[in-house]
Amino acid sequence: MSPIRWSLLVGSALTLDGAWLRANPLPQPDEQADKNARGRVVVVGGCLTVPGGVRLTAEAALRAGAGKVQVATIEAAAVAIGAFLPEIAVWPLKANAVGEIDAGLAELDSHLAKCDALVLGPAMGCADQASLLVAAVMGHDVEGGLVLDAAALMTLGTHAEALRRRASPAVLTPHIGEIAALLDRAASEIESDREVAVVECAQRFGAVVVLKGSVSYVAAPDGTVFAYSGGNVGLATGGSGDVMAGIAGALIARGTPPLTAALWSVWLHGEAGRRCAEAIGPLGFLASELLSFIPQVMDRAG
Repeated sequence: MSPIRWSLLVGSALTLDGAWLRANPLPQPDEQADKNARGRVVVVGGCLTVPGGVRLTAEAALRAGAGKVQVATIEAAAVAIGAFLPEIAVWPLKANAVGEIDAGLAELDSHLAKCDALVLGPAMGCADQASLLVAAVMGHDVEGGLVLDAAALMTLGTHAEALRRRASPAVLTPHIGEIAALLDRAASEIESDREVAVVECAQRFGAVVVLKGSVSYVAAPDGTVFAYSGGNVGLATGGSGDVMAGIAGALIARGTPPLTAALWSVWLHGEAGRRCAEAIGPLGFLASELLSFIPQVMDRAG
């Protein structure tokens, strides 16, 4: 695999494009590989308000090549998600009075012990419960990859030191409001210089950070930063970020380094959006309609 090119100067972001993808291909499973060898992803998230969001994350992980996907979500949603997506395993978790995962009652250790990548936070609405789940994961010392999304990002400051200690950087996938919470700054201030913000965030948390937007920026802890402008406005729809988180989790589970996985997930997500815009229209396609395009664009790029 060709080495990733580095750029240490903010304001000189590298371009994420086809040339970079060809120089940094995804690892391919052996033809004799079984489903465990293709990577095991665990998704923890969901709530009563958005019960189907984790289904998008789970299916995106399967579409991006993960061999096994398991979802831990609230009891009220678990059976329906498992029936809708029979390729996955589901673990029902107790919910609190407002329909969020009750982190104090969530027994995840046995599920996390064998996963190659954990995606935590999609479709959760309570930052406090998500923060408790992050603390539990940090205490468990999960050896596999870690993708933190949505509510898991909102109070992440208390876990910054633990994240920096990880042998393999976590991948954080904030939108503008979530990176504002991560940096404790106004969203308007960050919007004025998004590239500086994403680099600062990556260095603060020792993580790979994907700042989603019309131009998406991806930064590594050492200051490396890439820019991707191939998305479209149709991707700004509910559930779209859940799909990207699932792609990233799958690629990490397949053995892709976190930075490379984050960059590929941004490109696959954006290219799937382009295909949807062509087939359906530039506005009005659903996040679920991105899913069937993921294998096609991944194959074409490879």
